[in-house]
Amino acid sequence: MRPTAGVSRRTLLRAAAAGATALTAGCSGGTRSVQVAVVWSTSELDRFRKVVAGYPALAQVQVISAGNDIDAFLRARHLAGTSPDVAILPRPGLVTEYAQRGWLSPVRASTEYAVPAGLGELLTAEGQRYGVWVKAAHKSLVWHLPSMLPVQPANWDALVRQTQELGALARRGGGPAPLAIGAADGWVLTDWFENVLADVAPESYSALARPDADWQGRAVREALDRLAGLWSINGAFVGGGRRALLTQYEESVIQVVHTKRAVMLVGADFTADVADPFQRGPEAPVTFRFPGAQPGGGPLIVGGDAAVAFADARGGVELVEWLTKADSFRPWLRDGGYLSPNTNVAIGSYRDRVGQGLAEEMRAPGTLRFDLSDQLPGAFTGSDGVGIWRIMQGFFADVTDGVRASEAIRRATGLLAAAARSAGGGR
Repeated sequence: MRPTAGVSRRTLLRAAAAGATALTAGCSGGTRSVQVAVVWSTSELDRFRKVVAGYPALAQVQVISAGNDIDAFLRARHLAGTSPDVAILPRPGLVTEYAQRGWLSPVRASTEYAVPAGLGELLTAEGQRYGVWVKAAHKSLVWHLPSMLPVQPANWDALVRQTQELGALARRGGGPAPLAIGAADGWVLTDWFENVLADVAPESYSALARPDADWQGRAVREALDRLAGLWSINGAFVGGGRRALLTQYEESVIQVVHTKRAVMLVGADFTADVADPFQRGPEAPVTFRFPGAQPGGGPLIVGGDAAVAFADARGGVELVEWLTKADSFRPWLRDGGYLSPNTNVAIGSYRDRVGQGLAEEMRAPGTLRFDLSDQLPGAFTGSDGVGIWRIMQGFFADVTDGVRASEAIRRATGLLAAAARSAGGGR
């Protein structure tokens, strides 16, 4: 079958091979198989396999990694007629899109499942639940080694002052750069933008996910202006802005915890998993909340992965329900690197105080906002080289290369508005 637009021949071949494997597994020995497609790889994939190994139903759970572009993978599997039974999706927009296309079955949650206000509604369509949150990401953290930053900045102005001071020392050859940033990965820059936007215009944050969003309005311009003020500081980043645009997220973590070429890094809770193999000596990185205008940080930005069951899936709905039980992810909790969206999971289940603290922050009322870029429609949501990811990389390149903030903001907001219109909403 011919690939559709956006689905490569390689993706089709990979999906077809995975589908053939699933069919073979389902017919062998009379054991019923439930197949789950996930975005995770390496340690996350291994830990999720440990989770489903505890599934008590009389079914073998086969977990396959679909790679970073799970949407293309699942579209190819749908074309081939070999959709998996369950998928773990990284964006709520995919859940509602697939539901509207008729690809999914409604799902139910166990009585042990509860999530913070506002999250559950993101996974519904026409009043029906089509997904459940199974993993959360705390995206409002700044990481550093205690010896490299004895005093944490109390607010945004303090962060700017410390960046200026550390940047001046770095330019004179007297110390590391104040900031590491993996700007080659566009989602790193959207995480920065979302944290600032939620602080400068909390009332406008969620409105930008709607079809009538104003991407050239005051809220977006003020957020970009605040970012420009920090990102344009001379000496702010390891190797400068151009080098930062070639730096991937994993390398930026190494620059803080291993080579110590930078002092601070904005990164989600899963940064701990990346940092762990590269830690030198007993000193472990610590965190503080992404600074807002006032002490204590701004609103908390979270991301998440949601489980869905495909239409006519054998055992998919039952597996999804089991994943919402409070103790289903206990193996991953014991191993670390996991943050549960389920507020019924006991805080004491986390293996260390860091995990316990992050879980408690997620349960604080009134501060939580879901990752904005993950809510945007179509290609606007961003991926390598397109959408809001690419636009934010262009803005970063401008402000770190000496373009005036006003001009960089004019360019970026114009591109954001055009991308929103092209995706079917916004202006």
